[in-house]
Amino acid sequence: MAFKKDFLWGSAASSYQIEGAAYEGGKGLSVWDTFCKEPNRIEGGHTGDVACDHYHRYKEDVALMKEMGLKAYRFSISWPRILPEGIGKINEEGLKFYENLIDELMAAGITPCATLFHWDYPQALHEKGGWLNPSSPEWFAEYTSVVANRLGGKLKNFMTLNEPQVFIGLAYQKIIKAPGIKYSLRDGLKMSYNVMLAHGKAVKVLRELVPDVTVGYAPTGTTYYPHTNSPEDIEAARAATFDVIKDWGFTIAWWSDPVMLGEFPEKGLQVFGRDMPKIKSGDLEIMHQPLDYYGQNIYHSRPVAFCPKNGYKEMPRPVGHPKTAFDWPVTPQALYWPVKFMYERYRTPVIITENGMSSHDSVSLDGKVHDPSRIDYTHRYLRCLKQAISEGVDVIGYFHWSLMDNFEWEKGYTERFGLVYIDFDTQERILKDSAYWYKSVIETNGGVL
Repeated sequence: MAFKKDFLWGSAASSYQIEGAAYEGGKGLSVWDTFCKEPNRIEGGHTGDVACDHYHRYKEDVALMKEMGLKAYRFSISWPRILPEGIGKINEEGLKFYENLIDELMAAGITPCATLFHWDYPQALHEKGGWLNPSSPEWFAEYTSVVANRLGGKLKNFMTLNEPQVFIGLAYQKIIKAPGIKYSLRDGLKMSYNVMLAHGKAVKVLRELVPDVTVGYAPTGTTYYPHTNSPEDIEAARAATFDVIKDWGFTIAWWSDPVMLGEFPEKGLQVFGRDMPKIKSGDLEIMHQPLDYYGQNIYHSRPVAFCPKNGYKEMPRPVGHPKTAFDWPVTPQALYWPVKFMYERYRTPVIITENGMSSHDSVSLDGKVHDPSRIDYTHRYLRCLKQAISEGVDVIGYFHWSLMDNFEWEKGYTERFGLVYIDFDTQERILKDSAYWYKSVIETNGGVL
């Protein structure tokens, strides 16, 4: 079995990384607006103040999406652009921008898929304690209701949260993402608890307010594949993928079991002990809302083998193994084994909500951008995804990261993930070779793979 006839072929981006207009249109401050102004936080002192200027150029960008043949576009809504203080007063101009974007997408025959939160947390709410505040799930529900009431007549595809492993684990534990403040394990776990409550409350709001809504979740996490195809190594890779360890921020089961299964992983309760938040009556029921699909952002995976002592052990990568420009390993198996493991565990259709690579892209003498490494990378990964589908894994969509080169968080503008090349001085857009190749994938529904 190959890709379904209605397979959702798309590309993705996020508000802070592309929109710019950081201080326009009534938008409030986000933690990234503040973080970028702090010394030594962002490479090159870059900011998202202008980014790709998508706020002003969205029509041009949608035209490029149409030229690429995209079936869907995953974008995120900027919470402080809708509610400048995070709660309370609504910014009509912000809502109008997203309404116009949705209209433009629909006119181009592209399905709009909105992520409610992709890291640009309102600064005003951060100053009230952010995700550590017990009211934070209600804040997110209020924001969701504003979006649903205004945009839900047209916008039917939602994802609640993007990569909580990053906006909690890398922001408050590793302190490399905004707001970059070190919190204790106990407080980090409290935030994770509130984040999953926020997810559940948002799903309930969307189900109540948006007719015919489709709702999913877009986490990430460290994944593993078997060193060999022996049954022992396969089981070791499955165990490793869902293990919970003290360095918990990037684990999958911690962030997905409550949402997908309605329970915290037993191993996590043992590992965290007294640092574990008290589970209040009814909270797991709120976290565990029915979802139409389980999203996963996957870029690479790690090889493991069976180990009698611990069940698994991580194996070294081959000498000279391929890497992306970001120094991430190239492991196409990441769209085969982990996807199988997740589908077997959660029994819910899967969407690959992000996958892609940073490459050393530049404009050639012929005026074009030739990126054969991205084509080869995506081809290999999609072939592995196709194999998983042929073996019964229900995958219903794939979003390539990213639509365009953009502000890559703490790396500023030093990494290029896009299918569209952006000249950040002139804002010129150029479709890369990979964009045209991806168009052929979409036109043939994966037949060229």
